[in-house]
Amino acid sequence: MNRPIGYYVHHHGDGHRQRAIAIGQSLDNVMLMGSGLAGRTRNLPFLNLPDDRLDDSFAGIDSVGRPSSLHYAPLDHEGLRQRTAQMTGWIAEARPRLMVVDVSVEVAMLARLASVPTVYVRLSGSRLDAAHLDAFRGATALLAPFHDALDDDETPGWVREKTFYAPGIVRSVSQNISVKDDVVLVVLGRGGGISNGEHWAMAARAAPASQWRIIGPCTVPADMPANLQLRGWVDDADAQIAAAGVVIGAAGVGVVSAVLSARRPFICLPEPRPFDEQASKANRLAAVSGTIVRHAGPSLTSGLA
Repeated sequence: MNRPIGYYVHHHGDGHRQRAIAIGQSLDNVMLMGSGLAGRTRNLPFLNLPDDRLDDSFAGIDSVGRPSSLHYAPLDHEGLRQRTAQMTGWIAEARPRLMVVDVSVEVAMLARLASVPTVYVRLSGSRLDAAHLDAFRGATALLAPFHDALDDDETPGWVREKTFYAPGIVRSVSQNISVKDDVVLVVLGRGGGISNGEHWAMAARAAPASQWRIIGPCTVPADMPANLQLRGWVDDADAQIAAAGVVIGAAGVGVVSAVLSARRPFICLPEPRPFDEQASKANRLAAVSGTIVRHAGPSLTSGLA
């Protein structure tokens, strides 16, 4: 039997999980590992890890006495201790031929210390800190789930040369989808909190000729306009993006990939993220005329004002 491939899935936002499933289904003998994976990996096996967060406001950075080669290593955290033990135990028993890490510099270093080659999923943004650069150096290869034209201007040449750019890691969508020009689709993700439905109701009233549809977490406005639909979580986000006349969303990997794949007009409202991930991608999209960007004012989590 072939030695397995381990695939670490970060738990902040949902794009990491979706990407892991898309890649994992094309691999032979893969094991996903991460927090909150139970019932959410389709047909792929998984190792469900204890939660390592200190609280719900997890940003992936621990600032108390942290070595520069690490991002997140809080002391005396039982969840972190147990998840580390589970991963190293699985590595010792399964002897994986490769670990894909999406994303965690600590897991990448853990795999390297356990003598396992790694492919590190490199997100956009200004990731020039010591921890990221060490993870990049230690990896056998880097995988960027975006087009090379969207890479940050400050990314070193050696990092680019080590990177395989794969902007097409999205679910395939039928080419026969009919575009509905009057539909404005607002795409909300898991990483940014709950959006304020009152602001989207204001936007819908200001553009009554358009049909506004919101997918993702959003509060219900007290007075729902007739041209506004709250659809919540959906399984066909890429298809709805492909059918929309205009898409409004943040600069997350999933929505940007889907918008570019479907070649839909895009209004980008980048959300605050560590290492300026979304701001960097939005700026690069604007530079190649791929979107209209609005940096100032309320974000998607508060809606439009």
